[in-house]
Amino acid sequence: MQGATAAVERVFREEYGRLVASLVRRFRDIDLAEEAAGEALVVALEKWPDSGVPPNPGGWLMTTASNRAIDRIRRENRRDAKEQAALVYLDDTPHEPTGPVEDDRLRLMFICCHPALAPEARIALTLRLLGGLTVVEIAQAFLVPETTMAQRITRAKKKIAVAKVPFRVPEAADLPDRLASVLAVLFLVFNEGYLATGDGDPVRAELTGEAIRLTRVLRRLLPEEPEVMGLLALMLLIEARREARVRDGQLVPLGEQDRAGWDRAEITEGHGLVRECLAINRPGRYQILAAVNAVHTDAPEASETDWSQVVTLYDQLTRLDPSPIVALNRAVAVAELDGPTVALALVDRLPLAGYHAWHAVRADLLRRLGRTAEAKESYDAAIAATQNSAERAYLRRRRGELV
Repeated sequence: MQGATAAVERVFREEYGRLVASLVRRFRDIDLAEEAAGEALVVALEKWPDSGVPPNPGGWLMTTASNRAIDRIRRENRRDAKEQAALVYLDDTPHEPTGPVEDDRLRLMFICCHPALAPEARIALTLRLLGGLTVVEIAQAFLVPETTMAQRITRAKKKIAVAKVPFRVPEAADLPDRLASVLAVLFLVFNEGYLATGDGDPVRAELTGEAIRLTRVLRRLLPEEPEVMGLLALMLLIEARREARVRDGQLVPLGEQDRAGWDRAEITEGHGLVRECLAINRPGRYQILAAVNAVHTDAPEASETDWSQVVTLYDQLTRLDPSPIVALNRAVAVAELDGPTVALALVDRLPLAGYHAWHAVRADLLRRLGRTAEAKESYDAAIAATQNSAERAYLRRRRGELV
């Protein structure tokens, strides 16, 4: 029974974004769509373990959720509105034209990333509705408390309702203003798959795979946009290492991975895209991050990594994105060039005390400096803040090695 329940939940995660987006388009009500989708999951959990997953689970969920939504409308509306509610279900008006974005999910991302909303709000709302991410997972991505993120999503929904923001199909002229938010959504979905939140699978290949698929579609739509190329290259160069990232339930850091297990085809494609970006010479955040990963995947062994080039790339990225996360990653590279003392001074200045990776980096630097008691404290803090089971197991092992 437990295995069957897990299978139902996996199918629902895969279909959730499409399901909610379709319901929003049909009923023009975000809260109703989410409630109906949740009720469809409950019905699936009750029936599928006995009857089996249907041949078309997405269609089954859509039919069930639509019926639940219709029932709710009928209960809440007055008698003279019942006929109108039924017509929603039987609406035979022609579909809206798809516009320049033909892929359903990608088009809905552009629809949700409306410029009337603040960038962080539109990204968070799109992740919730279409990315299939929970509020906890989205909060983790933004490094904010769960309550803060829940309030942010609620405010975005209210603004849509009050301002009557139209969920219309974007035209070609709408794409540039929404592209940055769509790229951010795709990258955050990929990151959740790359290092999943919670005690389930530490890597969610269905999320990384879908993010790569949609970015390929986006590249065909905008073939001259270097940041789209850069994001696709970045995803491929990270995804190429997926099979080597977890061993015996523990995360394997980049320097310890078996490079023979990397996907050379994805690395070759990623390197080719990085070269295309360099030829265009309009650097952006994703292009530079892709170049960093190109340096790592170009080294036959970890000891042959060109750390000076990595630091130079992070210096360039800092000018575009002077965030503490970028500074933390730069400090890791600085430690390989100038030693842990210099790097620790950089890390200690960063306002990232609630971020598990900050504690993990500090723990490693303190360990290398022989400051064992402090390293143990930092490992404990990192373990407490880590949401990924494989990463937590790795950190526990590293702490246990300290004497």
